[in-house]
Amino acid sequence: MKKFEEKTISSKFIYKGRIITLLVDEVKLPNGKTGNREIIKHPGAVAIIAITEDNKIILVEQYRKALERSLIEIPAGKMEQGEAPEATALRELEEETGYTTNSLRYIQSFATSPGFADEVIHVYFADNLVQVEEKAALDEDEFVELMHVSLEEMGDLIANKQVYDAKTAFAYLWLKDYLK
Repeated sequence: MKKFEEKTISSKFIYKGRIITLLVDEVKLPNGKTGNREIIKHPGAVAIIAITEDNKIILVEQYRKALERSLIEIPAGKMEQGEAPEATALRELEEETGYTTNSLRYIQSFATSPGFADEVIHVYFADNLVQVEEKAALDEDEFVELMHVSLEEMGDLIANKQVYDAKTAFAYLWLKDYLK
């Protein structure tokens, strides 16, 4: 038995959308009582820390409806069913930035919101970037603006909360060490 494990008694399907599925699980708690857990199932995602030859970090700005504002983030996207994380990373890099690479390196994976979601994001590093001749199309409901910033400028974006998501904050901390 896993420490503090909660055994599922029943699972009730609530909603299935294009990106997420919502379930409510009744669970047996470690103390023997029961409780309910609202769980979001997500297919997983990737994020790419992309850096140009002159050490500029590629970021994208896009509107995030859940927060009702634009955020500046590292390129990222949802994995398609059956798609390997590396393939998603290359696809998203091209779609969102117009670049590709033959130098993609896995950094780390982590849970984004483990209190209620099973989403895991896989973070990759890309350098030796090559601009593609014809950029792959973004999703029809996706609108992004490309930015190239220095590490110092990225720190300023975090300080003024234009960068406000965990994956991009992680990228900044990773890059501070990498660029030493």
